[in-house]
Amino acid sequence: MKKIYTIGAFAVLFAACKPAVNVTKTPTAGTANFSNYLAVGNSFTAGFGDNSLTVYGQLNSFPQRLFEQFSLIPANPGAKGPFIQPLLHSDNGYPGPIKVLAMTYNSCIPGDSSLAPIDFPGFLQDPIDAQPYNSGVNNGQVNNIGTPGLRVVDLPVMQYAAAFNRYAARFYHDTTNTPMNEILYRVDNYHPTFFTLWLGMDDILGYALNGGQGDGTGNAVPQVLNIYSLNDISPTAAFEKNYDSVLNIIIHTSASGALINIPDITSLPFFTTIPANGLTIARQGQADSLQALFSIYHAVFQVGANFFMIQDHKGNIRQAVPGELLLLTVPQDSLTCAGWGTTKPIPAQYVLTTDEIQFIRAATATFNSYIRQEANLHHLAYVDMNQYFSSLASGITYNGIKYSTQFVSGGAFSLDGIHPTARGYALIANQILATINSFYHSTIPSIDANKYHGVNFP
Repeated sequence: MKKIYTIGAFAVLFAACKPAVNVTKTPTAGTANFSNYLAVGNSFTAGFGDNSLTVYGQLNSFPQRLFEQFSLIPANPGAKGPFIQPLLHSDNGYPGPIKVLAMTYNSCIPGDSSLAPIDFPGFLQDPIDAQPYNSGVNNGQVNNIGTPGLRVVDLPVMQYAAAFNRYAARFYHDTTNTPMNEILYRVDNYHPTFFTLWLGMDDILGYALNGGQGDGTGNAVPQVLNIYSLNDISPTAAFEKNYDSVLNIIIHTSASGALINIPDITSLPFFTTIPANGLTIARQGQADSLQALFSIYHAVFQVGANFFMIQDHKGNIRQAVPGELLLLTVPQDSLTCAGWGTTKPIPAQYVLTTDEIQFIRAATATFNSYIRQEANLHHLAYVDMNQYFSSLASGITYNGIKYSTQFVSGGAFSLDGIHPTARGYALIANQILATINSFYHSTIPSIDANKYHGVNFP
């Protein structure tokens, strides 16, 4: 069986080549005013990484990096501090443990080991992290209101923080109200002059993380009132209505800003690390045995690389086909010891089939088209993060360091296979800055992403 997590020596990731950056001119704001910056979004805005939220992640979030660059512009229209995030108290992880790299051992193959992500051993929730947060500044000012898990369709849900989102409950001004009302309160309290809005990924991600176990067509109906299943793709009509509403709330004080679109999540390491043809057969006898076992399903096995046997969302047992994806959460012991993918099909909740992938990509294209439309309508910058993540999938070189979506070794994505590392967030901030500079004719310098950490090795 192919080892999924075997890690070589990646010292190159930590040989941070310091570029020669000589800023000879004072950065300018162009036609924008960055004095009061507000960040609205979900986990990517909050600084989530390694499957949890930590104070380290918050301090390395892309809004933090943007604020630091906006601050290089002389005050008015340069950013004024403080830039307040609802900081946690520890790096233990919130609401659950972070992932760390550790040596793991195969339960059925003595002596077989590899370096792999595990939950932080002995995790204990810091009690302070569960307490309500108040900045004590300007009626509880918070500049980064990125909320992990927040979907566009959740924006009008009453008691969202109190009933559905522990992190939101930490800092929401009124936990019984809606996220839309919370954003309105923050805007009216702070009067932002510039904002970033990055929402929409979670409206697709839940469906993908659960192996496409929902409808997927963009026509989901509420489970109750206006609450939609976390395992489905948000309906297009609700997405567009709520996105337009929240955007109008943010800009009603005449703020300028940047709308960030949705990447193709199927290109992230969570979905690409375990290859669908990762079944390696060493002997012809093994191939013949599997061929006989699954002859009724017309499966084909041979010496070398083979496609795993899977169960699709309709309950059909078949062999995976090129382009289909296995989730990073497939239990490794089940693949190597329990016969998953060989004598037993991999269950549907760990597989994205061809039609499910098409649903995901269709929703991404539809939502992104609407976000671009809104940017054009309101004369706002449109950051094509979808295209940028696509370039990461192919691999990029930044100041002598190579980055990609390769799990662990790629440097840009953390151990959950979805969220970026500190370096990845700096790269994202640079992409946003490039779009802002182009659209608003500003001259804000980019960030040396290489000086921040990638994946931490033990």
